[in-house]
Amino acid sequence: MSSKTKIIVLHMKEIIYTAIFAALGILLIILLVVMFRPGGKKQPADAHAEKQYTPGIYTSALTLNNTNLEVEVSVDESHINSIRFSNLDESIATMFPLIQPAIEDIAEQIYKTQSLENITLSEQSPYTSQVILDAIAETVEKAAVD
Repeated sequence: MSSKTKIIVLHMKEIIYTAIFAALGILLIILLVVMFRPGGKKQPADAHAEKQYTPGIYTSALTLNNTNLEVEVSVDESHINSIRFSNLDESIATMFPLIQPAIEDIAEQIYKTQSLENITLSEQSPYTSQVILDAIAETVEKAAVD
């Protein structure tokens, strides 16, 4: 009986490269499975078709320097239609001259995206804009369908 023994010589560098490429291949497969698996997020068209809000006009209180303001948000079943201050008088507008442009800027962004996410706050009044955005978010929560 003749047995031919074969000796294979592997260099350490080749083993390391093979292990790295195998790990990258497995990572790529896992990434593709996670990204393209069925049952993921709903399409935006489906999200807008569903009833997101209870139609009506909702308000939230906002206090600036011991002055109460009411943020009023009007919604239908799937859209935010208007955002405004319901009791903004001349004295408040004089004390806070950037409040009206801030809410108009925020409202315009919300109308375009119909979302409260990724809203760019004004550089002139970022803190006031954030307070207004928080009040709008609180009001929209009241309108949201459970």
